[in-house]
Amino acid sequence: MSDLHRSRPWLGLVLLACAGLTACSSLDFLQPYRAQVVQGNVVTREQMAALRPGMSRIQVRDVLGTPLLTSVFHADRWDYAFTLRRQGTEPQSRKVTVFFKNDLLERFEADTLPSEAEFVAALGRGSDAVKVPVLQASPESLEKFPVPAKPAEPKPLPPLPASYPPLEPAPR
Repeated sequence: MSDLHRSRPWLGLVLLACAGLTACSSLDFLQPYRAQVVQGNVVTREQMAALRPGMSRIQVRDVLGTPLLTSVFHADRWDYAFTLRRQGTEPQSRKVTVFFKNDLLERFEADTLPSEAEFVAALGRGSDAVKVPVLQASPESLEKFPVPAKPAEPKPLPPLPASYPPLEPAPR
């Protein structure tokens, strides 16, 4: 048997493998998985609507969360930044800047912000998106719950001693 006849099966397999590799490289759906990355503080339209000039820093932090960036050189300014990176879409970036004067909210600047429902829909994957439930209670549904009892007055603390024992032993 000649060498040419023995190499034909191998030649066919090599040609088949090359054709298969060429076909795989043209298939766009075979891509590695890239995780969805959410970075920063998500600030929504509803949160921005809750801000009012004259609010204290604590009140602003309660509404927007801890700022992503505070500067020693700009103590009256807080920056909130947010980036969402998903496979197959352009990265979404949003920025909110809050300005204080005498520790009270003076003004704020923000990019176009999504609503809470729009943000949740952006996290979903097309048909997998979950509908956000309405988080409002009607007056009738609130009447079903009892009025919370007024908390008891805290007990007064005992008086502090007039003097404390020494922290170190007396010298000998």
